[in-house]
Amino acid sequence: MICPYSLAVWGGVQLQVLGLARSLRAKGVDTQVLAPCDGPPPEPWVTPLGDSIPYAQNGSFAPLAPDPPAQLRVLGAIWDERFDALHLHEPLAPGPTLTAVLVKPVPLIGTFHASGDIAVYRWARFGVRRLAARLDTRVAVSPAAAGMARRYLDGNYDILFNGIETDRFAAAEPTERGGPTVLFLGRHEPRKGLAVLVEAARLLPPDVRFWIGGQGPQTAELQAATAGDDRFEWLGPLTEEEKLARLRGADAFCVPSLGGESFGVVLLEGMAAGTPVVASDLPAYRVVARDGRAAALVAPGDAEVLAKSLLEALERGPAVERRVQGGRARADEFSMSALADAYVTHYQRLVA
Repeated sequence: MICPYSLAVWGGVQLQVLGLARSLRAKGVDTQVLAPCDGPPPEPWVTPLGDSIPYAQNGSFAPLAPDPPAQLRVLGAIWDERFDALHLHEPLAPGPTLTAVLVKPVPLIGTFHASGDIAVYRWARFGVRRLAARLDTRVAVSPAAAGMARRYLDGNYDILFNGIETDRFAAAEPTERGGPTVLFLGRHEPRKGLAVLVEAARLLPPDVRFWIGGQGPQTAELQAATAGDDRFEWLGPLTEEEKLARLRGADAFCVPSLGGESFGVVLLEGMAAGTPVVASDLPAYRVVARDGRAAALVAPGDAEVLAKSLLEALERGPAVERRVQGGRARADEFSMSALADAYVTHYQRLVA
């Protein structure tokens, strides 16, 4: 399995790669992960391909490794290990996955995660279509991701929604809190809507605390905007264990993204932890939240409505409890183990 993004940087694709690999290995599938790492690999079965460089992509920054040394390392690993198949996440991203597409030493399966608009797909449509044609099987993580890929690359896409390791979320030891607490996790950039949460905080009672995980280009600006407000605790980047503990400890999990999301796996993580989820009403999130039955959905960018919904979640009335129970059931439908089984079927078909 090849990931184009550094595993040292928190991100949805990276978490999917590691979680899927763990589940595959638990099922007896000999799985190795090749990826940039910017430090020691997070697991012994990860082959690091070197450091990454941040590139602007889809309203965010992608930690890619397009440099020649990384390509030589991935080629060396491919030839040395003699894999039966290669599973490429974001197969046309600059770096190791694209290199694997170009050389194609064994059958290839590509998983497309992104939705929205990818500039290189628009500018080099003919070239990327020819590259995508080298994939033997194409998978997309959501209808939005499949629609974007189909628009620029043509082809057929099996939809396999992202998965979560539900047992790890349910079993995590919760972080202690000093009062009603709202958790935010994500990159501090306009697309993720943290500024909307900061505005909504002014409308919430003074005893409500805010745990802010992650970092990004807006961190300094938003920290300055909340200077002197001791309700805010800026956590910085979190390890996976810290993330699980904070999700379990929070009274509400806020996901105020403004757009560009292909799938709501972050909502499923909050649901699996048994925490009330308040998220923006985006198409990708609506699918996961079952139109508001498993999580509260609010208009993107509306701080007043967000504050009202967060207050309702913190009060934990009967309607919120019903959503929490619905969220747990919804998370179980997206277990990483079931996703691994679905991919094993694809792998067996490729190898055969």
